[in-house]
Amino acid sequence: MSAALVIAIGIVLMLALPGVMDEYSLLQGTIYAVMAILGVSLGFIWGFGGILCFGQAAFFGLGSYTYAVAVINMGDSTVPFLLAMAVPALFAAILGYVIFFGRLSDVYMGVITLTVTLILFNLVNSTAGPEWKIGVAPLGGFNGMPGIPTLNYPGKTGQALSPKDLFYVTMVCLLLTYLGLRVLISSKIGRVIIAAKENEQRVLLLGYDARVYKLLSFILGGGIAGLAGCLFANWGAFTSPTIFGLAQSAQIIIWVIVGGLGTLVGPIVGAVAIQWLTTQIGTQQIFNSNLVLGVILVVFVVLVPRGIVPSLGSALEWLWHKLKSRAAAPGKTKQRSTAAPAVSASNPTTTGLSSTAQTASTINEQTA
Repeated sequence: MSAALVIAIGIVLMLALPGVMDEYSLLQGTIYAVMAILGVSLGFIWGFGGILCFGQAAFFGLGSYTYAVAVINMGDSTVPFLLAMAVPALFAAILGYVIFFGRLSDVYMGVITLTVTLILFNLVNSTAGPEWKIGVAPLGGFNGMPGIPTLNYPGKTGQALSPKDLFYVTMVCLLLTYLGLRVLISSKIGRVIIAAKENEQRVLLLGYDARVYKLLSFILGGGIAGLAGCLFANWGAFTSPTIFGLAQSAQIIIWVIVGGLGTLVGPIVGAVAIQWLTTQIGTQQIFNSNLVLGVILVVFVVLVPRGIVPSLGSALEWLWHKLKSRAAAPGKTKQRSTAAPAVSASNPTTTGLSSTAQTASTINEQTA
């Protein structure tokens, strides 16, 4: 799917949805867009960088808590918004340097990132006492941090964004993230990142240090996940240690698998579809949502391993070629039917010329 089409669809949805949705539905649309950003962060580093990170929720939670602590201490939300991306990116840089330059295998990559996520979960979960605070911001432990000041207009702490404004900001962040990653993938750096995923040794022989490019993609994915965490904290004016949990980490992986690995649209589609399905399941008491998500994951891994977007693209491409071949079939039949008489009409002439040549040759031989 072309980037222009995706951006056009996103702009149309961004401008049209606030006019047809009530405030509750608009808040639901906002959280879908937030989770789409989080899904794209893993979709990029896994699908294009070849890095399966089981701890993407760690960067998501760091972005959320960084914004919450910074905005409570500073008041204005401009600097905390930037810190929410910078701190997870810095953490990803340190963690990625240890992993990639320590030459650890992909198996250890998954184990280390998952372990770091569990450590952060237990660490934040154990800060329930009043002594656990950063500046004037209490961490709250397992109770979380309620009443987080939401984004305000730069320099105007008294003018917080409305739910409609927050929806616009979230959609703009999603579109800019998608467009920026598409530009990066199309650039020389992006091609080296993809090449390092395919064959790291060959990239090294060509004069590129694959570890540097893997680290770059890992840092970028961490910063994008931190952006999603910041927007999540603004969506509910609340954050808690549960965003570091295993359930959150597993959900992100499911979004990418369901939507389609190796695409940027796939994680967006997967995140929105799974979030919507989870919301619908939560309204009833018959099925357990985790059980349903597990069944969906198994079905897609077995029956649709490529995901929704690549499979749908292949189906549409097959249908398009089928329609083109059917449309071209009558013209080919007509061309063949008109060409046949021309060949048959030329046969007598050819036969006649051939007979004349044979006769002349015989005469010459007899004369000689």
